[in-house]
Amino acid sequence: MSATTQTLSEAPSLPNEDEPNALTKDKIFHILQTQRRRHALRYLKEHDTPVEMRDLAEQVAAWENDTTVQALASNERQRVYIALYQSHLPKLDEEGIIEYNKSRGIVERGQLADEFDPYLESSNDAAIDSDIETDETDVQSDEDRWFSYYRWATALSAGTFAAAWLNVPLVSTASTTVLGAFVVGLYALISTTQLALR
Repeated sequence: MSATTQTLSEAPSLPNEDEPNALTKDKIFHILQTQRRRHALRYLKEHDTPVEMRDLAEQVAAWENDTTVQALASNERQRVYIALYQSHLPKLDEEGIIEYNKSRGIVERGQLADEFDPYLESSNDAAIDSDIETDETDVQSDEDRWFSYYRWATALSAGTFAAAWLNVPLVSTASTTVLGAFVVGLYALISTTQLALR
C-alpha cells in the first residue's frame, strides 16, 4: 500500500451536509410548544408511509375538537388546514423533522422525527406543557430580577442628585462630573453583568 493511499484511507470522513444536526432539548420543546405540531408529529408517527396533507389536517382538527373526522365542521377543518399549510408544516420541514412536498400535498417523517417520539404520547402533553411553562416562568423571573436592579439604580441616581441639590453634606461637595460618572458607572455595571450572565 502506498503512503498516499494509506494517508487517504486514514483521513477522517467529512460530515454529510445533507444530514441535519441533532436538536437540543430547548429546540425540541420550542417545536412542541404548539399543540398542532404535536398532533401532526403524532399522526406521522402512526403512519410509516407518506400521507396526504388533507388527511393529516383532518385528524389534527378532530383531535383538537375532541371529535371524529366524520363529525368535523367545515370551518374546523379549514382553520387547521390553513395553519398547517402556511406555518407549521413548513417550519417542521425547514428543521428537517418532516419532509413536506407542498405542491403535491404529501407529508412524511424526516431524519429528525425520531427525536420527538418519546414526547408524543398523549399522556406526555401535560408534562410538555409544564416544562414549557417552567421555562417561560424562569425567563420571566430573570427579567423581573434585572428590572428590579435597574429600578433601584434609578432610585439611587435620583436620590443622589436630589441630595446634591438639597446641599446634603459630602454629596453636595461632589462635582456634577463626579455625580454623572457615578450614575453612568452604576448602569454600566448592571448592564455588563447582565450580558455576562446570559
